[in-house]
Amino acid sequence: ASPHAAEVRALSVTRDHIRALRHIDLTVTPGETVALMGRNGAGKSTLLNTLVGLVEPTTGSVAVGGTVPHRTPPRDLVRRVGLVPQEPRDLLYADTVAAECTAADADAGAEPGTCRALVSELLPGIADDTHPRDLSEGQRLTLALAVVLTARPPLLLLDEPTRGLDYAAKERLVTLLRDLAGRGHAIVLATHDVELAAELADRVVLLAEGEVIADGPTADVVVSSPSFAPQVTKILAPQEWLTVTQVRKALA
Repeated sequence: ASPHAAEVRALSVTRDHIRALRHIDLTVTPGETVALMGRNGAGKSTLLNTLVGLVEPTTGSVAVGGTVPHRTPPRDLVRRVGLVPQEPRDLLYADTVAAECTAADADAGAEPGTCRALVSELLPGIADDTHPRDLSEGQRLTLALAVVLTARPPLLLLDEPTRGLDYAAKERLVTLLRDLAGRGHAIVLATHDVELAAELADRVVLLAEGEVIADGPTADVVVSSPSFAPQVTKILAPQEWLTVTQVRKALA
């Protein structure tokens, strides 16, 4: 058995005659949080979609939980890896929160009520008959996350998870993801949010034109890249602080 939650070797993906990914090597271990960063079109979403089996490698290999994602039946794959897409509504198709949860339990082969219990924990006060489109951006994201987590996948993928979130919703998301990582879930998130990466990620993988151009501890990668350094780092350079929390502790 592999010690990795995900293992990518010499991966290349060509779509519509365009090389979206080139010779990607990547491993993710249980409990690790990895931020994929890079400009639009760098290949972040394509890499996530490859990990969840939506895109087939042109060359190279991808393994998740001991399986090849694009060759694994969806009912089996949901127990190994889950993706929360850029638009959470793409994952939500029922007319009520209760119906979404019932479908999630069935898809995951989970005990009835599993998804609803997660929603009650993450979104207290949301009624069963609430339509997902009546939820805020942050609430829809959290509902989609509960749907994905119903199957308890060891590998969790998120594509631009803080887009449209206010500060309070972002803080709740960070707390939740830290808790999941602490319980052994591997997390890979594609993001332009440098503050989120600084706050949450153990490691940053920087992509450009489908290639990995940097891969290392968050502090090493973002400090060496002015384009992806958080505001705290830019203001307080040459000190290598990344977050307000680090500064507060240093001043104390």
